[in-house]
Amino acid sequence: MSYKHLSITEREMIAIYRAQGKSRCQIAKLLGRNKSTISRELARNPGDYLPSKAQARYKRRRKKCRPHKLLENPELFALVKKLFLGCRWSPEQIAARLKLENYPMKISYKTIYRAIYAAMFDTPEQKRSVGNRGARRKLRHRGKPRRPKGYVSNRGKIPISHELTERPIAANKRIRLGDWEADTIVGFNHKSGLLTMADRLSRFLICRKLVRLGSKEVEAAMIEALCGQPLHSITPDRGREFQLHGNVTAALGVEFYFPPAHQPWQRGTNENTNGLLREYFPKGCDFAQLSDEDLQKVVNQLNHRPRKCLGYKTPAEVYYSTMLHLT
Repeated sequence: MSYKHLSITEREMIAIYRAQGKSRCQIAKLLGRNKSTISRELARNPGDYLPSKAQARYKRRRKKCRPHKLLENPELFALVKKLFLGCRWSPEQIAARLKLENYPMKISYKTIYRAIYAAMFDTPEQKRSVGNRGARRKLRHRGKPRRPKGYVSNRGKIPISHELTERPIAANKRIRLGDWEADTIVGFNHKSGLLTMADRLSRFLICRKLVRLGSKEVEAAMIEALCGQPLHSITPDRGREFQLHGNVTAALGVEFYFPPAHQPWQRGTNENTNGLLREYFPKGCDFAQLSDEDLQKVVNQLNHRPRKCLGYKTPAEVYYSTMLHLT
């Protein structure tokens, strides 16, 4: 059982029992404490025992009872700051030189690095700024992590079920409905957004608002939006928001085909549609404030706009195999 420090309630009971004339052993037994604990508590607070003062003394002792950081020493802090910011010495050079000159206080380069990344050398203005604007920018590599030779980053990578080269010929030639291209549009502060899905044959657009740009939100929105629609394939980009595509495949029975990274022209239909949406929702738009009704009005306008690639039919007319009177 781990030791627990006396609480203010226990200190109040100690004062009451002492006023009743009880001994230290009796007080310890009544409180379920070791008699040494009671003896040390009374020795630290000689004279009339006052619980509030005893608690205040305890808090002051606890505050001091911790290892002190080397750079809390003003002299060492000023020296390291001068060498790092003024002379542009690296943390390794500072630590090694102080050791070579037998400086009274030893400090490791890791301690200096921790201080730099903890903003100990930053000015108040630098601490209030957004991004790496402080002393870390004085490091040789601007505070960016260095990778060893042969390092392979897995950041941003998602499981790939099928490459784009495996997509059916019917989808490539746009000869059927149900081959979708998918992407997301990012809103204000990268928090909210839109899930956009465009049919390759008809250019018909289905769009859903995302209060949060997470993979679970994208998965749920995609399943809800495509349920009951013609469905043969989905071609998204390789964004992490599509990492749960396996759950969509299990729910809807449709396969995903991923183009190579950084090749948006492989999903030209969807990219063009996103450009049309940006005419209504420019960059910086907060989609969290957008109602589903207002979003659907914009989607309906795009789906009922004649397209040259469709022989001036609308995406809705091609998708639903009907002819509307629009003029």
